[in-house]
Amino acid sequence: MKKTWWKEGIVYQIYPRSFKDSSGNGIGDIYGIIEKLDYIKSLGINMIWICPMYSSPNEDNGYDISDYRKISEEFGGNKAFDILLKEMHKRDLKLIMDLVSNHSSDEHKWFEESKKGEDNPYHDYYFWKKGKSNKPPNNWLSVFSGSAWQWDSNLNKYYLHLFTKKQPDLNWENPRVRDEIYDVLNFWLSKGVDGFRMDVISFVSKRLDFPSAKKGTSLPQMMGNIYANGPRIHEFLKEMNKKVLSKYDVVTVGEGPGVNLKTGLKYVDENEQELNMVFHFDHLQIDYGPEGKFDPLPIDFIKFKKVFSDWDLYLKNKGWNSIFLGNHDFSRIVSRFGNDQKHRNESAKLLATLLMTLRGTPYVYQGDEIGMTNVKYPSIDYYDDVETRNAWKEAEEQNKDMDIFLKAVHKQSRDNARTPLQWDNSRNAGFSSSKPWLDVNKNYNTINVELQQDNPDSILNYYREIIRIRKNNSTLIYGDFLDLEPNNEKLFIYKRWDKQKTFIIVLNFSDDKILCDLNDLSSMILVIGNYKKSAYGESMDPWEARVYSH
Repeated sequence: MKKTWWKEGIVYQIYPRSFKDSSGNGIGDIYGIIEKLDYIKSLGINMIWICPMYSSPNEDNGYDISDYRKISEEFGGNKAFDILLKEMHKRDLKLIMDLVSNHSSDEHKWFEESKKGEDNPYHDYYFWKKGKSNKPPNNWLSVFSGSAWQWDSNLNKYYLHLFTKKQPDLNWENPRVRDEIYDVLNFWLSKGVDGFRMDVISFVSKRLDFPSAKKGTSLPQMMGNIYANGPRIHEFLKEMNKKVLSKYDVVTVGEGPGVNLKTGLKYVDENEQELNMVFHFDHLQIDYGPEGKFDPLPIDFIKFKKVFSDWDLYLKNKGWNSIFLGNHDFSRIVSRFGNDQKHRNESAKLLATLLMTLRGTPYVYQGDEIGMTNVKYPSIDYYDDVETRNAWKEAEEQNKDMDIFLKAVHKQSRDNARTPLQWDNSRNAGFSSSKPWLDVNKNYNTINVELQQDNPDSILNYYREIIRIRKNNSTLIYGDFLDLEPNNEKLFIYKRWDKQKTFIIVLNFSDDKILCDLNDLSSMILVIGNYKKSAYGESMDPWEARVYSH
């Protein structure tokens, strides 16, 4: 297997709005990030992916870009960005930018021109269609509720938006659009940026017959069967790689909703020359019910483990995996996959152990390193996220029980991951000197960086230690993987090995104390555990994690 820096690195993801506010206006910014670079470095991190910082009307918090070459003044503008890049490189930190090229903002110059009429050279930068007898061209749904088509009364046509109506989809069939995107990539790469995370890249090639979905098709099914993996997706990615990416030593990770075990390998197979990694959603949509994410089901643990085994086996020797449990679009990992009440400390450490002992590049989302939890705002008025607010409106129109729906929001809203980072127990959690754009989680007094910084037993210091162990053991990076007990309903026990070393990882994903004979491991040493106790017991405590090696 080809060894390289981005396989051996660990990524820290920043949601800039919520990371650190240096200006006192309640919104996180670039100077706030610069202020905390040494903190990030102290974790053992060597790559930082930052969510979009470009000019944007912020309908979807920066994922609606109005100028791809301009950093939003709200974040500090291009000057602040140049300083950030310099300060990061000084500390040997790589910067991964977020590229959103499936859609732009409707306030982008291209779309404003596109709306002027069919004669305009920008008209076919987007998808414009006539409707069918006063109805949209087909029954496609927007990821954020409602139809994916918006009527324009000036042109008497609809335009396609798979996300909000302020995010019209770009027409990658048009070679000029692709060249525009490649120019944007070159613009940032020539500044010295080290890579890109590519937003919903699996959606950029459309099925041009625009087929309607069968009646009763759910949104996740539509995303998988219609929006993702379109007919020219691999042609486009190969072209992008050949024309731009191959000319730089950079890393790429594509967000791949709808990418699965049937389609995933082609994106990341080293011989295909497309992307280095993808984010698949097999484990992140695991609790979606029949009506989607706001209709959550209990997590099937056997299935959860199988996702990791399947992807590891599938990409083995050919491609590379991204290992992550959450990001800015999902709930807090300790609230979703752990126990954020009685066993928050232990389960947060267990999840860190999982992230750092699987094959693939691990991603740590800001705040997970201190065990930040979901937020339970008292009403919808506190929420900012466009997906949550639209889903709420739709639920009201369908006369759903809104008390039950609020509980689903508490569990699944993207704002769970977007509350400001909890730095200390001063006002606004040390995030800002004024009221933040989104209310801080009330538990910031007990969960914050300052409290954990010097506590040897803290989640934060456990992250530092498990990251150090990973980086010092190439077996944990490149070694083989095998789930030793795939049908165990509470324990995840797996082996990582190569010619040099063998590791056995034992994780108890439950609130129960479980008898399990670990005496077979008595010839091995305990490298790290999240409980202070004897290395070989007859039982695993709730949410206990142990890593053995010889």
